[in-house]
Amino acid sequence: MQITAIQRILGLLLMIFSTTMLPPMAVSVWYTDGALFAFTYAFAVTLVTGMIIWVPVAGVRKDLRLRDGFMVVVLFWTVLGAFGAIPFVHDHALEMDLADAVFESLSGLTTTGATVIVGLDALPQSILYYRQQLQWLGGMGIIVLAVAILPMLGIGGMQLYRAETPGPVKDSKLTPRITETAKALWYIYLTITIACALAYWAAGMTLFDAIGHSFSTVAIGGFSTHDASMAYFADYPLIEMIAVVFMLVSGVNFALHYTAWRRMNLGIYREDSEFKAYLFILVAVSSITCLLLWLYEFFPAERALLHGIFQVVSIGTTTGFTTTHYENWPTFLPVLLLFLSFIGGCAGSTGGGMKVIRVVLLLKQGMREVRRLIHPNAVITIKVGGKPLSNRVVDAVWGFFATYVGVFTFFMLILMADGLDQVTAFSAVAACINNLGPGLGAVASNYAELSDLAKWVLSLAMLMGRLEIFTLLVLFTPDFWRK
Repeated sequence: MQITAIQRILGLLLMIFSTTMLPPMAVSVWYTDGALFAFTYAFAVTLVTGMIIWVPVAGVRKDLRLRDGFMVVVLFWTVLGAFGAIPFVHDHALEMDLADAVFESLSGLTTTGATVIVGLDALPQSILYYRQQLQWLGGMGIIVLAVAILPMLGIGGMQLYRAETPGPVKDSKLTPRITETAKALWYIYLTITIACALAYWAAGMTLFDAIGHSFSTVAIGGFSTHDASMAYFADYPLIEMIAVVFMLVSGVNFALHYTAWRRMNLGIYREDSEFKAYLFILVAVSSITCLLLWLYEFFPAERALLHGIFQVVSIGTTTGFTTTHYENWPTFLPVLLLFLSFIGGCAGSTGGGMKVIRVVLLLKQGMREVRRLIHPNAVITIKVGGKPLSNRVVDAVWGFFATYVGVFTFFMLILMADGLDQVTAFSAVAACINNLGPGLGAVASNYAELSDLAKWVLSLAMLMGRLEIFTLLVLFTPDFWRK
């Protein structure tokens, strides 16, 4: 393993990350909200630490190997998550302990949106801005990770999607160089964010709220600057409609956005199997939800339609915005929406969950096994977009699913042993490992009442969900550390 090369990258990451403290510092000065020290201290500590790590190996020029790539990816989220917690620990308005601060920081960077903070409306503006910014930066990191980096390591939903299925993004890279790939994705991400902010502002949000919510909408994060989340803007139905549009857009494979933009052809979306499945699932669940809300007279017809579509898209894309207490909805709807988050967004999007392409392949494999019972000697291939997939891809998806279930069960048992009821434990793990945010039971609104042990476990769940599990688990195998 190239320790010095990893050390150099880690130092650079920390120095770059320290600059992200400057915008909240400016916000604090503008609003004179008293949080300037927390961000100044975080900036200084992060910058100095990065320099101490980087300076001894500044001249090192080594190519990263496969194992180095895994280590860099894991360090990106764990180390930045730890240093991102510094402002939360040192702000006098929050008075967070370490477990709460790391939970909040990782929740932002992994775009989970679960929070331990109660009383957002009374917090300093700079803290509110910083939470939104964490999600936006994490979302950009996720896009580059999923589209440009994980495929190079041989893992991730995009690896399966691009290497083994037909379509406009099956090439090994979007552009010849990874830096150009990241730059192209950055431009698309930034453009969508600006468009979302302007739309929110025009629809009735203040400029501060518009910028903050555009950050968390495009990042599929779900943090809000208000305790009531999107319900704070209940008098502006247009805001909810705008949120639905941009959540849908952000849940789509960003490589697909890039290809459609480059070719100036919207037909690219129509040709993509995962995109069609993504829309079908959200439309189907939205129809069921709206119909049941109307039949049970839970809302008037118009509000049932708006609330139903908004919550399905929000939870289905794993954004986590809420406009109502969906956990109190009739019959099976709360559990249906929670299960929807297991599917999540498309591969190569800012969405969480297992990703639509994996779920599609799991269903196709299940149908193939049923047909094999009827025709045991038949040769049945799984096809996506009209082209057959190799058994290696199907085996990889089943391996991911089995590991996902195993990790989920392990975390859930720990939370139940810690004293949580079954509904709270199940939904908390689901909401964190799927990078959703709000759960059911005691975690429907926030995670403030959980024990420190539960918060550390859920922080790990958020990290594993964002890194698609294998990226982190591989570090715990003996083979990884053998020379």
